[in-house]
Amino acid sequence: MLAAATTAKLLAEIALLALAGQWVVGLLAGAGRDSNPFYRLLQLLGRPWVRAARWISPPVVLERHLPLVAFLVLALVWAAAAIVKIRICLEIGVTLCK
Repeated sequence: MLAAATTAKLLAEIALLALAGQWVVGLLAGAGRDSNPFYRLLQLLGRPWVRAARWISPPVVLERHLPLVAFLVLALVWAAAAIVKIRICLEIGVTLCK
């Protein structure tokens, strides 16, 4: 269970950083963000999570808001995985979690 919680937390962290980085680069690049290779790489990393957000969100949600929905869902997944990992570490002992 510890490995599953750690893996879920790690995947959520990578996706959260990709979405946050995409947002920052989009702000800095402005209208030319689609031609920015770093923005496109971050968009590629975040695309599966944005598609999952489209799948779980109602049709009322606009396409431009889907990255925010994905970010918030991933933040909840990260928090849940962190709580599970902490509980497991407290049960088996902190020294075994390292």
